[in-house]
Amino acid sequence: MTERRRTVVRLDGDALPLVVEVLSEAFHDYPVMRFVLGSDSLDYRRRLGVLVGFFVETRVLRGEVLLGIGSGGRLDGAAIVSDPARPSPPEVDELRERVWGRLGPAERRRYEAFGAACAPFQVEVPHIHLNMIGVRPAARGTGLSRALVDEVHRLSREDSASKGVTLTTESPGNVSLYRHFGYETVGHAVVAPELETWGFFRPDAGTDQEGF
Repeated sequence: MTERRRTVVRLDGDALPLVVEVLSEAFHDYPVMRFVLGSDSLDYRRRLGVLVGFFVETRVLRGEVLLGIGSGGRLDGAAIVSDPARPSPPEVDELRERVWGRLGPAERRRYEAFGAACAPFQVEVPHIHLNMIGVRPAARGTGLSRALVDEVHRLSREDSASKGVTLTTESPGNVSLYRHFGYETVGHAVVAPELETWGFFRPDAGTDQEGF
């Protein structure tokens, strides 16, 4: 199968371990992960899996979207998407406490500081949020990220309750990339000397942006 003919598929909860594996590879050196977990952690890889697993399992518990792309039975890219207006079941709170119990209070404080920095990026119009998108290092540059992004945009367009897509990035190199994809900057914050974050919103074509 050629790269061009790969298609994005919606995954169910059974795919959770594979999605965690892909996103852990993709985000191994990502600034937020290094900031929250500490760059000098001796068991960084395991702890990264715990943190990424929390993000993915939360989407499963909330009945939200897991997307994947690959070929030959191998998952090479993944994205997780949420509806900010959807309430979380009690199981999410229970999972959160277990995860931070494993990772530690200092890590939790750093993550909450990051969350507080992103809070002003919220937009008033209904939307979906692209939580994480990543491709295994060996598959980068093959168009998989663009296919995943396009599918997220399609989900928003076909959802009558959504008027666009939000996301954040902590990689300065991604800022111009997301602007190229039609995203508009809604905020920027310095979380720590080693960590900045940018908030983006991409309105669906033809939607009323009042409140944005």
